[in-house]
Amino acid sequence: MIKVGIIGGAGYTAGELIRLIILHPEAELVSVVSRSHAGESISKAHPDLSNWLEMNFDADLQHDPDVVFLCSGHGNTKAVLGTFPMYDSTKIIDLSADFRLKSDANKFVYGLPELNRAYIKTAQCVANPGCFATCIQLSLLPLAMHNLLEDDVHITAITGSTGAGQNHSATTHFSWRSNNASVYKAFRHQHLGEITQSVTQLQAGFTKHLHFIPMRGAFTRGILAASYVRSELSVSDAINLYKEYYYEHPFVDVVDHSLDVKSVVNTNRAMIHLQKEGDQLLMTGVIDNLLKGASGQAVQNMNLMFGLEETSGLKLKPGAF
Repeated sequence: MIKVGIIGGAGYTAGELIRLIILHPEAELVSVVSRSHAGESISKAHPDLSNWLEMNFDADLQHDPDVVFLCSGHGNTKAVLGTFPMYDSTKIIDLSADFRLKSDANKFVYGLPELNRAYIKTAQCVANPGCFATCIQLSLLPLAMHNLLEDDVHITAITGSTGAGQNHSATTHFSWRSNNASVYKAFRHQHLGEITQSVTQLQAGFTKHLHFIPMRGAFTRGILAASYVRSELSVSDAINLYKEYYYEHPFVDVVDHSLDVKSVVNTNRAMIHLQKEGDQLLMTGVIDNLLKGASGQAVQNMNLMFGLEETSGLKLKPGAF
């Protein structure tokens, strides 16, 4: 069994991760760290785990885990790695944005399996992709693979309130979010860097712009991203190209019907739909931001890193108990 530790265990992504790990046939949850909740029952922060998990939060990592998931928030990974000693053999999966962009000093592999599966299998450290970035990249990578992103790409995407995390702010509390929608960080969202990095990994000559309009939606979980670009492909040729790209990737489905967020909520699936209007090719994608956009993908990466079946522990809907 793979011994699993989680650091930063009180938030939304950690809650999803705990549920996935305790249901995983090849994993054992041995330590969940939350210094602000140390000594308290995990089910106090995650009430849906009541009577399912009899564990308390730890102040420090216990039982020498084989893999540690970092859910401690953006900007904290370096401090966490310095605070919690880990063996050289311990694998690390970071759910923050801290190491998603490549640099000479960065030993983390970017953890999008549909792009980097072979590298993830031999990685010691993986940087889990962002939720918007995952959905948008899955919509663009087949075109980039064939050097077919020949013009600017226009993207509009909407996310549920859990994408903002558990800490309260003016735009996350119920009375503001309910029956409401808004644009934020237009053209400058932090996920643009990793999307561009992945596109240029496949299409080295890509120099066009990604025009990204993110939106907040009045629902709790899920992302819908609509991307369009000028293309000479027929819709049937585009569908064949996408199906060929994702043929060996078990969590991505190219479908022939319009998409909605509820189709993928509580699953690790991504769905993509293609349509053509004039010379514009529209790629619509949907994922669950907490699963394929975060914790589900992190477990998918763990499976690859330990030589397990990629779908292990992720085949069934892992919703609240």
